[in-house]
Amino acid sequence: MAIFKVIKYDGPANVLAWKFPGTAFNTLSQLIVNESQEAVFFKGGAALDVFGAGTHTLSTNNIPLLSALVNMPFGGKSPFSAEVWFVNRLFVLDLKWGTTAPIQIQDPKYNVLLPVRTFGSFGVRISDTQRFITSLVGVSPYLDANALANYFCGILMNNISDCISSYLIVRKIGILELSAHLTEMSAEISERLSPIFGEYGVMPVNFSVMSVNVPENDKSVVSLKAALAKRAEMDIIGYNYIQERSFNTFENAAQNEGGAGTLIGAGLGLGMGAGIGGAVGTALGGLSPLDISESAGRKPDERITCPACGNLNLAQAKFCSKCGDKLENIPLFCSNCGGRIQPDCGFCPSCGKPIAKETGQ
Repeated sequence: MAIFKVIKYDGPANVLAWKFPGTAFNTLSQLIVNESQEAVFFKGGAALDVFGAGTHTLSTNNIPLLSALVNMPFGGKSPFSAEVWFVNRLFVLDLKWGTTAPIQIQDPKYNVLLPVRTFGSFGVRISDTQRFITSLVGVSPYLDANALANYFCGILMNNISDCISSYLIVRKIGILELSAHLTEMSAEISERLSPIFGEYGVMPVNFSVMSVNVPENDKSVVSLKAALAKRAEMDIIGYNYIQERSFNTFENAAQNEGGAGTLIGAGLGLGMGAGIGGAVGTALGGLSPLDISESAGRKPDERITCPACGNLNLAQAKFCSKCGDKLENIPLFCSNCGGRIQPDCGFCPSCGKPIAKETGQ
């Protein structure tokens, strides 16, 4: 068997790990390791001595683990058999990653399952040469960038759902709000991935989540967005869901005016009266006097003058707020046609509508 006097890297540029083709050496052989590389001696499947950049003349002094394993005599020219792997330590693999299909994640804020798609990029750098070789290389003579990319993208996809879910649960952030937290989430996921990747002798570098989105046509997404839009509308108007339902009840009752079962149909009769009646009371309690005035057909911005002191009072006032004098014969407005009416009139002089309700008689 020929003895190799020089051991050096002679593999392709994009290879992260490459095995020297020969296995027969002696203690006078020279090992040449390039910058950013490390060379590892293997014997019987175990990683032994590691060499950094530079030119090394092998001897029992600089290969102590291998020397002890093969029982080489101290000094002189001693042949031995071993495998030598060259590993590119500083090579940073820049990878694009993304979910091939939406992953189901439960939104911690709204407690619904939503389909989530995520995209981003990351790199890997070899941090432990011996562990990297023993964990990933196996019997293959080399490991290139494509093989490493496929392997670690698979590991990432197996863990990305748990990483995102944990981030959402701890922060109590809704999935639809994640776009504002991508930088913080990227840093936390990278920290969670470090021990997982570390088992293979590599570390994640520049990990980033560039996009988190949900399919717009998914039924659960459509329902959630509709509910959020409705809530935003209520917040702007200034009432809540119970009040809205109360308003709808009154509207339906008004459309069936005159029927014997009007109050029962409105949910105010029988056993339902107590619960819904309270909600209706709450809804009306939030209305101002001007709202009530307008619902009765009166103009809320109208002002009437007290005949006694000349003070301006609200349109619905029956007594002057300044002198207390009764405000009689002050014109009001018909809710049907808007014409002026007097409190003592029984019918609108313009359209003939009974006005007892408008005057409170």
